[in-house]
Amino acid sequence: MEPEHATVNGRKRSQRPQRTHREVAAELRARIKAGELGPGQRMPTQAQLADEFGVERGTVRQALRILQSEHLLTNVSKGSPATVAADLGRTATGPSAAPLPTTVALAPRIAAAFAAEHVRIDALCLTSVSLTLAIGEPLREIHAGRMKPAKIDLRVLLPSRDISLAFPVAVAGHPGNNPEDPVHRRWLAQRNAQGQVLRHNLLSLRSTYGIDVSVTFRALPFTPPVKLYLLNGEEALFAYYTLGRRQHETDDGEVEMYDAEGIRSVLFAFEQGAGPRDAGFVDQSRRWFDALWETISSRLVLTV
Repeated sequence: MEPEHATVNGRKRSQRPQRTHREVAAELRARIKAGELGPGQRMPTQAQLADEFGVERGTVRQALRILQSEHLLTNVSKGSPATVAADLGRTATGPSAAPLPTTVALAPRIAAAFAAEHVRIDALCLTSVSLTLAIGEPLREIHAGRMKPAKIDLRVLLPSRDISLAFPVAVAGHPGNNPEDPVHRRWLAQRNAQGQVLRHNLLSLRSTYGIDVSVTFRALPFTPPVKLYLLNGEEALFAYYTLGRRQHETDDGEVEMYDAEGIRSVLFAFEQGAGPRDAGFVDQSRRWFDALWETISSRLVLTV
């Protein structure tokens, strides 16, 4: 008979089939909330956790990244054990956490997704500003040598330059696809600039670190009323674009327009392992995105 292995906190190694990284994260989250792992305490090494849960170290690393994104852990890297956060009462965590603005919620979820060997991100949005900002954190981790996925696949759906946008649009009224419309020009310049930065930053990982990177943009024939991010096929982040009257500077001066501040849109998170409703939302969101990608979207060129 194979001997039993003692593990952290006196627990015994599970004999169940290999767990997913979300199951590992859920177990460690429960231990932290129960006080078994206290604020400031160092976690077991990734090797110890992998042995305890009967999983690969990559699975443990993904689980730790999730807990870091929930502000439960700090110092998650390949080289040293993570540390339980000193301030555990700062925010709700886990699948039951309250929705947060994109500027707060997206970056840590993207960073957690980059802990996978094969990173797969699909995004549907108006300009990709939030996505470009959010990917900055995992890029810094890669450049610092603390993270190195083997493959990254990014697909982004953005509105076509040739359509009449529902928003942003001038309150005074201009045809939304008129090249002379300052509001349309402003949106198009932002869409193209953000897309080019996003593509350049990711593709540079191929030549610098040998990571297999694919970045593809396609154009939608409509203005999306929502934004959607699909992470590794296991998580969907969804938000509404809420319109308001705002003053923005254009090449023709300040213009009052109907617009949405996408970076402030509140993101709702749905996870495959959080119950049938969440799993169904993730699955249907993936099907919806794939259908748009494969049918009515078209080639998108990031130039004026």
